[in-house]
Amino acid sequence: MISGLPYKTKQFFFVLIKLSIVVGAAYFIYNKLTNNDELDFSSFLDFLSKNSVFSLKNIIFLLFLTFFNWFFEIIKWQNLVNSISKISFFEAQKQSLASHTASLFTPNRIGDYAAKTIYFGGHLRKKVVLLNLIGNMSQMLMTLLFGIVGVFMITSQYEVDISYYKLVRLLTYTLIGIVAIGFGVSYKRFQIKGFSFSKIWAFVKGLPAKMHIKNIMLSLLRYVIFSFQFYYLFVLFGIDIAYIDAMVLISTMYVVVSIIPTIFIFDVVVKGSVALYVFGFADINNITILSVTTLMWLLNFVLPSIFGSYYVLNFNLPTASNFDD
Repeated sequence: MISGLPYKTKQFFFVLIKLSIVVGAAYFIYNKLTNNDELDFSSFLDFLSKNSVFSLKNIIFLLFLTFFNWFFEIIKWQNLVNSISKISFFEAQKQSLASHTASLFTPNRIGDYAAKTIYFGGHLRKKVVLLNLIGNMSQMLMTLLFGIVGVFMITSQYEVDISYYKLVRLLTYTLIGIVAIGFGVSYKRFQIKGFSFSKIWAFVKGLPAKMHIKNIMLSLLRYVIFSFQFYYLFVLFGIDIAYIDAMVLISTMYVVVSIIPTIFIFDVVVKGSVALYVFGFADINNITILSVTTLMWLLNFVLPSIFGSYYVLNFNLPTASNFDD
């Protein structure tokens, strides 16, 4: 429908879309910070002030960790896209941050997939979606690997009330799911993001092994960085906890959060609720837990979305001649 409109009309609608994304993201961020039932924003600021978290040294180090978290994410996207079309680091940065802003208030990062495709010609868009899926799945793999270890260790170190009936039921559902997936793969009916598993697997196998290895390593680096940032915030708030013990709790929290479908803007609420339960085993007070999860959200989601807004607003609608290149 849009393709049949005059070019100037397309530009007008595209400007409205860009403004809607930026204004919508800004409103939802503001709304979530000022209308958080779990953590009042003024109490949050008072708590930060009392704990001297905003000293220059601390701010610089926290921003340093945020920078490298996103630096490796951009490198990871560049590595993935270079397998089908060479792009510069700056172009990868623009695509990563703009798509992040577009995905901020969309369920399960749908906006991220859609936004990245508009930077490429029609014949590459399906491949871009699959590459994005590979990048996200590799990050999920790190979360699952560390999370499984974390869950095992947390049940060994803390008195976790586990219903074995529910555990057996969960394992049964998991087994049924695996069988169903196997059946779907055999008959090419199982789909992820609209693609059959057989097509995804064929695409993955056709990519260079070097790219896959680099993708996994960059995902690992990102996980280590943002989990350490989480731990460092606890240290700033005076929580006396060993790094290994903190990682057990952090990895458990992230794996639980990762399996809960969320809209990004509500991510801070979900993480906060899960964190209250998980870190409760270590007797960390609620205000500290909620403050740390809020800061992590601000540093790694809200701050990059501000830079991404710049790229969204400065994105130019491709002309008819290069739109299908």
